[in-house]
Amino acid sequence: MSGITLLDGGMSRELERQGATLRQPEWSALALMNEPAKVRDAHAAFIAAGSRVVTANSYAVVPFHLGQSVFDERGAELADRAGRLAREAADAEPGVLVAGALPPACGSYIPEKFDAQAAAQILSVMVAGMQPHVDLWLAETMSSIEEATTTAAAVAGSPHPLWVSYTLRDDAAAIAQGTPVLRSREGVAEAVEAAIGAGASAILFNCSMPEVMEGAIRIAKTVIGDRDIPVGVYANAFESQDDERAANEALSGIRADLDPLNYGNWVEKWIAAGATLVGGCCGINAPHIERLRDHLLKRHDLIDAEQGA
Repeated sequence: MSGITLLDGGMSRELERQGATLRQPEWSALALMNEPAKVRDAHAAFIAAGSRVVTANSYAVVPFHLGQSVFDERGAELADRAGRLAREAADAEPGVLVAGALPPACGSYIPEKFDAQAAAQILSVMVAGMQPHVDLWLAETMSSIEEATTTAAAVAGSPHPLWVSYTLRDDAAAIAQGTPVLRSREGVAEAVEAAIGAGASAILFNCSMPEVMEGAIRIAKTVIGDRDIPVGVYANAFESQDDERAANEALSGIRADLDPLNYGNWVEKWIAAGATLVGGCCGINAPHIERLRDHLLKRHDLIDAEQGA
């Protein structure tokens, strides 16, 4: 089996665990603005738990959370700060990479409201701010193919590799259907091919319930074939998020069955299906990652991210 690279978890819950204040509309960007030391501490906690890739806390550095006027005034500054804080934490531990988070520029889980022209302008600010500090780009929680390809275009020409991570429908009907689809209802196979065509060097799935991830991995592996493109998963610990509410609109409850031990059981299924990049999204914090690291050290060959980026 190829080695497994351990990613980090969800920043919002870890920031709360570090004592940071989160509220809407700024969400995790509020800690970036008012409590940057706690952002660095959250990254450090994930690294101490075993993460070999930490993701800059730039997810909420968009007008959807900050408001257009604040983004225009401070977006570049906050993107730079997000990258720099992650870099400072990563540099304290050899072999840790920093991923520059490129989020849904027009809001999570709402592909019908995506505006490619507006997104391109937002992403250009984020890319310019983070580029000096990151090792790779992570287009995450992409709800549609257009969202992913627009985000990929924002880093065209960058020296850093691009990872593309899609979010999947995880309502009861989607789980019962058994065939994973994006939140836009587009097929996973088409989405994987589009991401590869746009320059992705890794394909991941995130910010969805664990139940829908295994099928997506198997489809991705089939599409990838013998191409050297790893597949990854970092699921959330939330109950099903319906289409009526955007992600991070409120602090969702955590599933009791996704404690650190049980989350590791899901990770085993993903590894068996072919995933080699594993971690957690919303609701998965440093204790989950630490337990996962200990489990993977016993069962698999953990590798540093530098070997796979």
